[in-house]
Amino acid sequence: MSPTQNRPASVSLQAHALEALEGQFALRTAGHLNRGAEALPHHLSERLRIAREHAVDRARLARRAAESTQTAGVLLTQGKGTAALSGPPSLWWRLASALPLVVLVAGMVMIQQHHALEQISVAAEIDAALLADELPPAAYGDAGFSEYLRGAAAP
Repeated sequence: MSPTQNRPASVSLQAHALEALEGQFALRTAGHLNRGAEALPHHLSERLRIAREHAVDRARLARRAAESTQTAGVLLTQGKGTAALSGPPSLWWRLASALPLVVLVAGMVMIQQHHALEQISVAAEIDAALLADELPPAAYGDAGFSEYLRGAAAP
């Protein structure tokens, strides 16, 4: 049984009507483009013809290249060494090629964490020194005390 036989009749009619509508649109568009192409000057139509030929040649070469890479396998031999190329890369090969990126991102995260911990430990040392000092912490915020410390350190 074909897929169209499984569908209800209304769905099948809608699909045929849609295909007919698409066909009419395609014919109208092609006719409009052909009329426009006839009105072009000769030098433009020649340039378009040459470009079309080049595009067809490139598409043909791309299709051949795609077909040659999809073959079962190519065995290249030279002396004692051999290399086997067979289709698209496997899942393991893709994962292995993504591994350097994962390692790089993990390294950057670890460096950032280390930097944050270093900043925390430096701030903790400063806080411990301030709290262990004989002066109250409010004295360090006083502008006159800052001037006194600068003057005392100068001689």
